[in-house]
Amino acid sequence: MEGKTTLIFGVSTAYHLAQRSPDPSNITLLDRATPPSNNRLGASADINKIIRADYSSPLYMELGFEAIEAWKTLPFLRDAGVYHQSGWIAMDEKGSDVPTRIRENFRNGGYDGVIVDMEEEEVRRAWGGVLKRTDCERFGSYYFNQSAGWVEAGRALGIMLQEAIRLGVRYENGEAKRVVFSSDRNWVQGVETEDGTVFWADMVLLATGAWTSKLMSPLEDELHIPDAQRVERQVSAAGVCVAHFQLSEEEKEVYSKLPVLAYGGQGEIIPPTSNGILKFTSTTSFRNTIQTASGQAISVPIEDQHNAPRGLQEDLIAAVRARLPQLLDGERKPDYYRLCWDSISDSQHPLIDRHADSRLGNLYFAVGGSFHFYKFLPTIGKYVANVLESVENDSGRDSAWSWKSTGVSAKGVHESLVPKREFKDFIQFHSSVSSQGK
Repeated sequence: MEGKTTLIFGVSTAYHLAQRSPDPSNITLLDRATPPSNNRLGASADINKIIRADYSSPLYMELGFEAIEAWKTLPFLRDAGVYHQSGWIAMDEKGSDVPTRIRENFRNGGYDGVIVDMEEEEVRRAWGGVLKRTDCERFGSYYFNQSAGWVEAGRALGIMLQEAIRLGVRYENGEAKRVVFSSDRNWVQGVETEDGTVFWADMVLLATGAWTSKLMSPLEDELHIPDAQRVERQVSAAGVCVAHFQLSEEEKEVYSKLPVLAYGGQGEIIPPTSNGILKFTSTTSFRNTIQTASGQAISVPIEDQHNAPRGLQEDLIAAVRARLPQLLDGERKPDYYRLCWDSISDSQHPLIDRHADSRLGNLYFAVGGSFHFYKFLPTIGKYVANVLESVENDSGRDSAWSWKSTGVSAKGVHESLVPKREFKDFIQFHSSVSSQGK
């Protein structure tokens, strides 16, 4: 199994395959980082991520509760204490049917007892009053879900990786350059890294996230794969910007009372980490479209993930001002920003399937986390392993995660994250502001 960067799909799949395999040393996990996966380019290697089952899709609600149980019970995760069941408060926009659909799913699944409806004034008074200055003008309903929480993301990823290695998985370091194809056999033979090393394999799984099109494009050119069958039509690299505040000890005590705060389809706030970092996320997403040597348009990540353009900074500051305005008192600004990248599909379903081209019959994908798949780290690998072993996944999983036909339109499960703008738009915004200020 080969990957350009060990994201949640790769680590989880390696772990679950190792549990099934009579010889886990036959499983190779290729990562651009060195053990224990200190890769900081993947969005999964983050300080924290939200864990919840609140979905308007029954499929993801079921997966969410399954994952929550695994976060609590898998010994190597449970004993590390990486999961924090803080609950979450969901604010939903006026006129939105999302809370109604979530409640229906919870009732049908027997989980209706975890949701408690709240009134606006209750929200403002709760948790030490940290939301008393929040702008609630856009929101029409509120509920608290005690089953949700957050996890120390990068730490948990490393712990699960170490467990896979303990089981016998080979962990190799290298920057994947190309997928090696045998023209006489019509077969993928492995992956070559930048230093010329080739990792030979009978079966190759790309768990390459936002870097998938960049890695696949040369092979697609070589095989003259038509535009409609290129992986860019399945998933595309998208980015979001995240803001971080370093809290004082006194501030940390105050904001640690707050559960995860989801403000509709606009973003979330995650409670502070042990070292006092408070993180704001935004649903303002973007692509970074380039032209390949053959003239194909693909989106690729910006390698510099720490210099956010002014346009993205202003977008996040506006979100902070609306949710926790007191953090900006005295002209305070976020201490740092980060650009996080993932691969996203039109439906926000992942692609967990074999390549559609018959010449690539041993090339598989587990990509398309669409900014909501980290929570499934403990469990998603067993479903990927089933696909690799030709074992059917039930409850419509295989059809949801299969190679998509072009032109198919469906209501997405995380639609607010579908990019509508380009990264360069925010750089131009910065330039225009600077010009006006002269």
